[in-house]
Amino acid sequence: MDRKLELLAWTQNVLSDSECYIKPASSDASFRSYWRVFSKSQTYIVMDAPVEHEDCKPFIKVAKLLEKSGVNVPKVLAKNLEDGFLLLSDLGTVQYLSKLDDENFESLYSDAIISLHKIQASTSTNDLPCYDDELLKFELSLFHDWFIGRHLDVELTDEQSHTLNECYELLTKNALEQPQTFVHRDYHSRNLMKTKENNPGIIDFQDAVIGPVTYDLVSLLRDCYISWNPQWVYETADKFRNIYNESNQTDISEDQWRRWFDLMGIQRHLKAIGIFCRLNYRDNKPQYLKDINRTLCYVKSVCNVYPELEQFLQLINNISPSIETICEQ
Repeated sequence: MDRKLELLAWTQNVLSDSECYIKPASSDASFRSYWRVFSKSQTYIVMDAPVEHEDCKPFIKVAKLLEKSGVNVPKVLAKNLEDGFLLLSDLGTVQYLSKLDDENFESLYSDAIISLHKIQASTSTNDLPCYDDELLKFELSLFHDWFIGRHLDVELTDEQSHTLNECYELLTKNALEQPQTFVHRDYHSRNLMKTKENNPGIIDFQDAVIGPVTYDLVSLLRDCYISWNPQWVYETADKFRNIYNESNQTDISEDQWRRWFDLMGIQRHLKAIGIFCRLNYRDNKPQYLKDINRTLCYVKSVCNVYPELEQFLQLINNISPSIETICEQ
């Protein structure tokens, strides 16, 4: 049977509604897809996660953890782990990305940051994998393999490889020396839904780990899909630091926090650039290539601030002269 028909049949059976129907809701940068279910004047979301590529169990586990922390996440209403189907509550159709503008962004980001504080303060990290040295460096390897090697078709010299590896060591050390907490790993405008109650709705959290305290914050404020005034970003990041210090009885300085935040952003953005290229060449999803410019601009702007990244910045400029990064001021 066609997989869509299997999905529909399972959904109709679970809801006891042979008349319900489904329409595409969204897809993401994985093999998962999401369908909106229309049933008796009510809507749901059904996730299709083919078992040969995806595992639904982490989604279920993390959804329960986040729900306990008081943030707004989809409720798992029914599951079929054998086929990779989940029936979820519907958080609506309005992504943050589609609504953010100069008039409302501070209010919407305030809600998102309040939720992030809740997550870090009260979400259990029991049994979550660690964002360890191996995982951090694997993610960084995506930049070399898919952006430098595949997209630019560049083979690095020994000296260039040494420069790249030194940068990776710096970024990994920066991540591991930070306080470790719950990390969503994709906390940004495409995974936050504008909701009438308990805004925002939070989705796509199944890859959560125990990791650096600044990771989700820099994902949110230096979003690969939309950018904001750098001064506002730093001011907002520092307000987050003050609340974090007060809540955790710590005394992290502004300079230390900014360095953690900046270098954590480079790690994330190098990974993202690699993933954007992989999505194009491996998964036939070219739409993400347009976001490389913004993401590379973040990398270059931070490298300009830190002398220890000067050689890495020079490397990037040397190997990608054909890529004109037009950075917003």
